[in-house]
Order: sequence, then structure tokens, then C-alpha cells
Amino acid sequence: MNAGTINMSIINELSEYVTLRMSSYLEQTHDSDWMEHKSHSDYDLWFITAGSVKITIDGIEHIAHPGDVVFFYPDMPYTASTTGELCRFVYIHFDFSIAEQKRILGEFQLPGIISGNLIQEESTLFTSSYQRFKQISGPPGSPLYLKASLLLVIAKILELHGQGMYHGEFLKDQKPRKIEGSLEVLQNVFPYVDANLHRAIRVNELADIAGVSEKYFISLFKKILGITPGQYINQIKMNRARDYLYEKKYTIQQIAGFLGYPDPFTFSKAFKKFYNVPPSKFE
Repeated sequence: MNAGTINMSIINELSEYVTLRMSSYLEQTHDSDWMEHKSHSDYDLWFITAGSVKITIDGIEHIAHPGDVVFFYPDMPYTASTTGELCRFVYIHFDFSIAEQKRILGEFQLPGIISGNLIQEESTLFTSSYQRFKQISGPPGSPLYLKASLLLVIAKILELHGQGMYHGEFLKDQKPRKIEGSLEVLQNVFPYVDANLHRAIRVNELADIAGVSEKYFISLFKKILGITPGQYINQIKMNRARDYLYEKKYTIQQIAGFLGYPDPFTFSKAFKKFYNVPPSKFE
């Protein structure tokens, strides 16, 4: 398993810790004289609805057409202009974090133009929910609908990237800018945990794999993911327990053994503490 795949899997494993905050959003129409040179302090998505937009980054020109979605990273300078009589797009600035890690998307090669044919369903849902949200008397729940549709767009972009169907071209051949406390430090820790869920995993083992002291590892792990190594291991075990129960092929005793619990009682107690329901009644 390569580092990129490992990193992508973390978003799945820790999806319960994901936070999405929308800071600003607006639909803009620009005529043929429009040009702007900017960078933004947060993530930025443009949903092109009419005309085409020329975006220049590091001297390279890119064209976004109607239906395309443009993804900018924070602090990414660009120049944008129309290519014809006018262009129209909805933009939204947002932050996406896992626990305390507010720049988690910076681990991946995402900034670029996502072709409309790859993301049509999700982008159409977002733009329609935006129009619904902007109504003077928007329906109850429309802000949540807008946020949910944005999360769906981000999830689709991550899915396309993880499947190798989309690779952001704004960074060209550069590696994504590594944030302080990068997931790369933990790239060998995650598969080790997966492979050893059947037994008790000691933190000093994980520190050895990361090549740092145990004290520093605990501090670093919490800084990167916002949770302790113990909390992470418990989260992964509970994720797997849930999956095993959904399969309906294993007894509680077998699942307890798969996940390193000494007996079904200890497993059931841990499961109930996490999900607020015993495994025997989990649906």
C-alpha cells in the first residue's frame, strides 16, 4: 500500500471527526474586461455555470468550462479572467478539517479543474442547493442542505483522486505542500495498526515504526490527527467491529478474537461504550 492510499484511507477511518465550515459564498457574473489576481486564506471552489474562465498559475494557463469545478488551495496565487463576453460561477470559501488538523486536504494533489463530466451530479446538486439557499424565504434546513451538498462535492473529489481518475494540475509535478506535522510521518503506522488489531498494540511499538521516541510520538500523533494513539486504535477497532457485525457472518466471540479482546464480555463493554448499544442489538 503506498503512502497516498494510506493517507486517503485516514479520511474514511476518521470521518466522524470531519468538520466542514463554510466562510463565504456568492454567485458572480463578469464581463469580458474582468481580471483578478488573488489568493485566499482558505479552500476555494468555483462552480462554473456560464462562459469560460482562464486561470493562470505559475505561468501556466488552464481553462474551466461550464459544468467544471475549480479547486484552489489556501495561499495559492492565481490570475483569472473571462475568455469571452461573460462568465458566471458560484464560489465558496471553506475550511475542512479532521479533529484539529485544519489543512488535511493539503496532503493530496487536489488543486485544479475537475471536469464536469466527472462531477456533474454532485456539482448540479450544489448549485441548485445554493439557489434554494439564496431565496429570500429559503425553505427550513436550506443552510444545512447547502453544507451537505458541499461535503458531497468534496467527498466526490477525494473519491476521484483516490481512484486515480483525477489529479490536480495546478501543482504540476510538485508534491502537495506538506503541512506542519504531515501524515507522511505516520505512513507506516496506519497499516501496522490494521495488521495487528488482533492483539494489544503498545504505543512504543508505533513510536519505533515512526522512528521517534514514545513521548514525542504521542505528542506528534495528537498534533497531526487531534486524537491520541490509543483513541485512534480504539476507533479503528470499533470501525472493524461495526463492519463485521454488518456482515452477519461472525459470532460476537469471533469478533472479539479478531480485535484482540480477551473475551466477548470485554468486547461488548467496549462496543457499548463507543456506540451506546450492545453489539447484540446493533443494526
